Amino acid sequence: MLHHRLTLALGAWLGLLAPAAAPAQQGAPVLTLPAESQRAGVSQTIGLTRIAIDYGRPGVKGRKIWGALVPFDAVWRSGANENTVLSVSSPFTVGGTRLPAGRYGLHTIPAATQWTVILNKEASNWGSFSYNPAQDAVRFTVTPREADHQERLQYTLDDPTDSTVSVALRWEKLAIGFPISVATNQVVLDSLTHQLVGLQQFWATGWLEAARWAVAHNTGLDQATAWADRAIAIAPSFAALTTKAMVLARQGDQAGADSLRARALKVATEADVNALGYQLLGDRKIDEAIVLFRQNVRDYPKSWNVYDSLGEALGLKGDKQGALANYQKALDLAPPAQTARIRAAMTALR
Repeated sequence: MLHHRLTLALGAWLGLLAPAAAPAQQGAPVLTLPAESQRAGVSQTIGLTRIAIDYGRPGVKGRKIWGALVPFDAVWRSGANENTVLSVSSPFTVGGTRLPAGRYGLHTIPAATQWTVILNKEASNWGSFSYNPAQDAVRFTVTPREADHQERLQYTLDDPTDSTVSVALRWEKLAIGFPISVATNQVVLDSLTHQLVGLQQFWATGWLEAARWAVAHNTGLDQATAWADRAIAIAPSFAALTTKAMVLARQGDQAGADSLRARALKVATEADVNALGYQLLGDRKIDEAIVLFRQNVRDYPKSWNVYDSLGEALGLKGDKQGALANYQKALDLAPPAQTARIRAAMTALR
C-alpha cells in the first residue's frame, strides 16, 4: 500500500515537470558544453601594431584531412566553427596589397600544390557558408610544405621584427605561411602626432621624446625639427637645445648643430655635459667628447665623476698615461662604492 502511494506521488511530481520541459523543444536556452573544436587565439605586437588571430582548433582524430575532410578547390574557413579572424590594429601589407586596419575573415582554398589565401571584409560569418567573394580584400597564393604532425590545427606568428611577422597555419602534416608587414615608423610618427595634441603638449618632455625617437630611427626629421622647436619654446634647456642639435646633425647641418651645442653648454650642469660627452663617445666622436670632459674638469674640479669620465675617454683614445692620471684623481675623491670599479679600469690599462 505504501509502495503504491509512493509510486502515485512520484508520477504526479514527474507530471508537474513535464510542461517545464516543453519550452526546450521550442528554442529555450540550452546548456553550455565544451566545443569539439575549442577556440584559440594568438597575438603579436610589432612596433605599436597588434596582430591577432582568433580561430577554432579541429583535431585530426585519425581522419584523412586534405582532399577529404577539407576538400580541395573549395573555400574553407581555415579552422572550425565561426570565421577564423585576423585582426590588425594599423594599416598593413599582405600578399602585395596594402589594407586598412581592421578585422578580416581568413579563408583559404586548399589544393594539392598551391593554396589561395583570402582576407574577406566580412569577419562575422559562421564558417565559409555565407562567404561572399565580392567582399574579398585580397587574394594571393602560397605553396604548402610538409611539416611535423600537428594533431590540432594551430596558428602561430613567427619571426617577428620591428615591422614584419609571418603567419603560419599547421595541421596534420602540412603547413602554409605568409608575411604581414607594417610601416612601423609611419605608425609611430602618426601616433606621436596624435599623442602630442593631448595633455603632453604642455610640457617639453613629450616633444623631446618624440624628436629623439625620430632621430634614433632616422625618420620624420622635419617633424622632429618642429617637435624640438616646441620644446625649446617651452623651455630653452640644455636637453631641448641638444636635442635640436641632434636633429640638425642628422639632417647634415653640422654648423647649426655645433652652434646649438655651444648655446646649450652655457646653461648646462655637470651631469648635462657628462651625458653629452657620453653621447659623443657612443657616436665614436672621441675627440669632441674629451673636449667636453675637460671642460667639466675645469668647472667641477672637486667631482670624482668628471675625472672618471675623462679617464675613460682618454683610455679609448689610447692615451694610457692621461687616462691613468685622471683615474687616480677620481679614485682619490670617489666614494667607497666606486673604488673597486675605478681600480679595475686602471688595471685594465696597465
